[in-house]
Amino acid sequence: MTGGVNSFHVSGYGPERAGWTRLFARDSLARRLDWPILLAAIALSLLGSLLVYSATRNRTDINQGDPYYFLLRHWLNTGIGLALMIAMLWLGHRALRTAVPVLYGFSVLLILLVLTPLGSTINGAHSWIKLGGGFSIQPSEFVKLTIILGMAMLLAARVDAGDKPYPDHRTVLQALGLAAVPMLIVMLMPDLGSVMVMVVIVLGILLASGASNRWVFGLIGTGAIGAITVWQLGVLDEYQINRFAAFANPELDPAGVGYNTNQARIAIGSGGLTGSGLFEGSQTTGQFVPEQQTDFVFTVAGEELGFVGGGLIIVLLGIILWRACRIARDTPDLYGTIVAAGIVAWFAFQSFENIGMTLGIMPVTGLPLPFVSYGGSSMFAVWLAVGLLQSIRLQRPLSATVRPPTRSTGLLV
Repeated sequence: MTGGVNSFHVSGYGPERAGWTRLFARDSLARRLDWPILLAAIALSLLGSLLVYSATRNRTDINQGDPYYFLLRHWLNTGIGLALMIAMLWLGHRALRTAVPVLYGFSVLLILLVLTPLGSTINGAHSWIKLGGGFSIQPSEFVKLTIILGMAMLLAARVDAGDKPYPDHRTVLQALGLAAVPMLIVMLMPDLGSVMVMVVIVLGILLASGASNRWVFGLIGTGAIGAITVWQLGVLDEYQINRFAAFANPELDPAGVGYNTNQARIAIGSGGLTGSGLFEGSQTTGQFVPEQQTDFVFTVAGEELGFVGGGLIIVLLGIILWRACRIARDTPDLYGTIVAAGIVAWFAFQSFENIGMTLGIMPVTGLPLPFVSYGGSSMFAVWLAVGLLQSIRLQRPLSATVRPPTRSTGLLV
């Protein structure tokens, strides 16, 4: 008897069982999805909703008198993010490849609009476009994606076609030029945190592409020179300079520029091993930590859930990074490898920077914690990235032979 629905009837199985069998067949969508990434991301978003609610339920100055205001909007952002992930999964990263020039041009246009009167300043950063109705968008979050896609398209074009074993110097220079344009515009806002993430993304992409290591070392050297130049020319705003000064010396102005860091460390330090209990943190309830639902959401976990809760967040982020590295390693085409590697670099650095600034080991830059912090633009961008990772995994042939790297790429070992 051949396989299929009829064989299940003969064996005593009904059509419902046959449907479940097809759903979980070897080549089905359910079996080929990367469930650890998906479940870890969902768990982080749900955990984030509890932390956001704890940080804002008593904040009558920002929650419009509704203790569930931020919680409901966080759920809404997560729901929209999941829908965007499904749309990305349906579209596919390969189909998206042909639309990269349009997406790149649109993202550059959006960040240029931030520099016009349409842009608005939130928490010292002129990085937003207000849409009305209490909604706003931060275009720099989506630029991270377009830089990844644009550089992947350029660096992989001739390699995947079989013309080159690895990107040549001209192609690498074109890819760096593509990334430099939006990065310079974002620097003018100025949004130093986003620029830092973009630099790390570019480095991760170069490492994964097999480009000459001279480009990597050259970019690091150029970045160091550029940072010194920016500092000397006074491009940074005063509040950004003060943040770096407070990072170098937290006791410099504990009631001023060092206040955020000091209060964050007090909140995390008071949590101990298991924390004071959800919704029971004195620092959180007393509203001592500024911007606790966004930039400093990890302090809520540290205070109320302790080392265990904070460690759980780090483990869940680690699962996403581990599985994304597996996807990058196992993808047979260089385009998919570069896209996945760029997302790994993005998530890894932004998570480290966000958690590090709450612990006082990194400067305060205003970067959200992926999947956990409150904020629509960040939530949409990271879920789109998850959709890209899932698409790369799904479009890999079942019997695909892993493409051997042409150069040593430490990121994917």
